[in-house]
Amino acid sequence: MFEMILYGIVLLVLLFLSSAIKIVKEYERGVIFRLGRLMGARGPGLFFIIPIFETMVRTDLRTVTFDVPPQEVITRDNVTTRVNAVVYYRIMDPEKAVTQVESYHYATSQMALTTLRGVIGQAELDELLSEREKLNKRLQEIVDEATDPWGIKVTAVEIKDVELPKEMQRAMASQAEAERNRRARITHAEGEMQAAQKIAEAAKILSEQEGGMFIRTLQTISDATAEKATTVVIPLPMELLKALGYSKKEK
Repeated sequence: MFEMILYGIVLLVLLFLSSAIKIVKEYERGVIFRLGRLMGARGPGLFFIIPIFETMVRTDLRTVTFDVPPQEVITRDNVTTRVNAVVYYRIMDPEKAVTQVESYHYATSQMALTTLRGVIGQAELDELLSEREKLNKRLQEIVDEATDPWGIKVTAVEIKDVELPKEMQRAMASQAEAERNRRARITHAEGEMQAAQKIAEAAKILSEQEGGMFIRTLQTISDATAEKATTVVIPLPMELLKALGYSKKEK
């Protein structure tokens, strides 16, 4: 009988110690409540609590990542898009995360979802496609400010994908093709203008040099007859033409 009582006492002591001893990891904190009153956060390491009188809520301080489900949003220029995002946050104040909001993870996810819809609805499609970093920063600032009273730090909000209707994709492809054609025509016209300027400068230089045009003519004939040809070209010196022209004027 005495042995049974002793075994019972030992069992009670073990149960008491198992409920009193708490071990919190390096990336965790234990928020302690004594008879319902907040006593603070403890950890990491080993510590004791008073069973029945004290309870502990364990919180994780590591960065948490979650996806915002795709949201169908109408942009400011009335284009329907489907946008999803990813949010990174971590707990900075375990006491606030436990006492200021019922479920900090659910509250943060809902805040990110509503903020995503609001920010995308105020942006135009071109801004959504070309200035995504700007929108990401705006989303992060708004969500971080809203979750700060909960002891939550939102480190980043990244828009992952923007899905457009098929009709809008075809219209954007046509616009991009037209823009490329416009640039090609402008580039070709600029090239023609530069070539004309260089040809005019070359003609001026050749006309100012004695025999320059004749040498250029010989070069042109050489290029034209480089391959087999049945036509024989005999160049006439420009000086001879000038002499004949002068003699004709004298007559």
